Amino acid sequence: MGRGGINPDLAVFQELIKGEALVTVEKDPYDKNFLELNELGEGGSPGYKIIIRDTPEDTIAIKSDMFPSPEMIFRGDRGECKRADFVIVARDGEKNWIIYIEMKKGQPRSVREVRQQLQGSKCFIDYCRAVGQVFWGERGFLKDYQQRYVCVKNIGLDKRPTREPGNLPLHDSPEDMLRINAPPQNRIQFKKLSGRWKK
Repeated sequence: MGRGGINPDLAVFQELIKGEALVTVEKDPYDKNFLELNELGEGGSPGYKIIIRDTPEDTIAIKSDMFPSPEMIFRGDRGECKRADFVIVARDGEKNWIIYIEMKKGQPRSVREVRQQLQGSKCFIDYCRAVGQVFWGERGFLKDYQQRYVCVKNIGLDKRPTREPGNLPLHDSPEDMLRINAPPQNRIQFKKLSGRWKK
């Protein structure tokens, strides 16, 4: 598969990850980039989705919860078998981004569980990094990325938007994850996920 002019890291992912586990950038009628992240409902319930608006051209999302849970070998006592729904990998011309996203149709059962899911997806990306470096021979694969952690809850809930607090810590760890409640029309700007919205 030729890599052309695409971000080399995304090219490796497109060779490494099966197509059904990848989400690629689409264009809206105004030629703006977006990602549509769909999650199936639990127990046969209807699914839900969010739209990430104004993504960089070099952007993919990986359905990290498709990675098989290592329950056959790990005990799972500390949540190490959990994973978040999606990981976005992007380059916007200035910085590289890895954004871990857990999506909830309602309220999360616990903040601790969401943190474990985000941590599990980070471990998945760490594994991908090792595979790219060893099997693809790409020693710089997934280096120098800004990492962000996000939980989106109450997706699809009809709720009046509230003003964002301005004193939140940067969501560069699972402990300080950004919590987005009931995004209007299920849409979120990429710059909000990356933290550039605060500037």
